[in-house]
Amino acid sequence: MKTYIKSLAHRDRTEASDRHLAFYLTFIAGAANAGGFMAVHQYTSHMSGIVSSLADNLVLGELELLLSGFTGFVFFLFGAGVSAILINWGRRRNLRSIYALPLALEASLLAAFSLSGFLGPIGRDLALMIIALLCFVMGLQNAIITKLSGARIRTTHVTGLVTDTGIELGKLFYWNGRHVAPDGPPEVRADLPKLWLLSRMVFLFFLGGVTGAISFQHIGISAAIFLAIPVAVLAIFPLLEDYNARGKKE
Repeated sequence: MKTYIKSLAHRDRTEASDRHLAFYLTFIAGAANAGGFMAVHQYTSHMSGIVSSLADNLVLGELELLLSGFTGFVFFLFGAGVSAILINWGRRRNLRSIYALPLALEASLLAAFSLSGFLGPIGRDLALMIIALLCFVMGLQNAIITKLSGARIRTTHVTGLVTDTGIELGKLFYWNGRHVAPDGPPEVRADLPKLWLLSRMVFLFFLGGVTGAISFQHIGISAAIFLAIPVAVLAIFPLLEDYNARGKKE
């Protein structure tokens, strides 16, 4: 079990470890997104809606909502940038924990989110802080999977997942016909493993959303600690491996 968990965020990767890490983080993203909505009535994972709301609220003169959306956009962007910095910093130093570094930061921020429930009723300022924190986490996490998979997989971008699923379904049900020119394009064939992967990720985001909504509804914001703990577990073994290797050199 330890070997399996360590492989999920380790520098040395396989296709299976990429896929399994994406599954876990997609579930976490769905739960955090739903939990954020329960807390501050705003989804934090999808930038399409946030950018559209920026345009709408600018036209309508809703300055408070405009500020909220702009904060989410900026911090999602910031989170993705910080993730890239941490991964590239670790890669240049040949660390085993290049992907564990941003995951450890994500776990810390989710734990901080869980503690915000003890700060009292959520007013405007606290809501803005929560939006900033969760959008940062979503950008951070999406960039992790994007980097390690070579932009093949996303965990928070469900629009892309559903689009790719639709493309593969279109290829699956495409009728090639009986008469295909020998020198023409190859027959249209669906990538069934990819379709299965995408379908599971969409379902896991939905399942995470349901789990997050139920947890936050019954427990409150402190339920975010149950998201922070598994992310921390994913990060801990590669970090310890680098720490022990550094101790041996010294």
